[in-house]
Amino acid sequence: MTVFSRFLTIPALAVAVALSTPALPVWADSPAAAIASSVAVAELPEKKINKTGLYVTAADSIAAVAARDDVLLVDVRSPEEAMFVGYATPTDILLPFKLVNPDHPYNAKKQIFGMMDNPDFVPQMKAFLADKDPAAVLIMCRSGSRSAAAVDALVEAGVTAPLYTVVDGFEGDKAESGARSVNGWKNAGGDWTYKIRADLMPQGAATN
Repeated sequence: MTVFSRFLTIPALAVAVALSTPALPVWADSPAAAIASSVAVAELPEKKINKTGLYVTAADSIAAVAARDDVLLVDVRSPEEAMFVGYATPTDILLPFKLVNPDHPYNAKKQIFGMMDNPDFVPQMKAFLADKDPAAVLIMCRSGSRSAAAVDALVEAGVTAPLYTVVDGFEGDKAESGARSVNGWKNAGGDWTYKIRADLMPQGAATN
């Protein structure tokens, strides 16, 4: 092969590869790219990694929902958590990704009572988003791992809205003492309440 023919072949191969590569959702090209994030993605534990690659901290979320009306805040914790631990006041909707198992099986490893999947989560989220065109949907749980799993479930179900994980959640990560006092919405100074709004969770939503 001559140098000239090699020169012609390289661009042709590049075009062929580009045409044969399957298209993937490009969330970075959406308006969500304007959402400011201070997350160091390389430092996130595996359990907090999601399929969209979009992340914000609770502090980022507080700033975003205060400054913009095109950002949605979705709490995916159980209704018991919202009732007894509180929830972010600007939350648009509470749609639990998991529910407390009514049989209360004990998880010795985590030292908690078991939870179970909410079968209504995906259809209810799709119904909630059906008439909306948000720049970003901020998904928040207790400390960032459940919300990552929730984002993945929505992506796998075909939801194309820009879904962000709030990586430190509502309560935040644990300090050495075991207290959730490191970060999270409550520790970052976000407005929150124990008072449950009548419209916080859809009527007929799966509960225990």
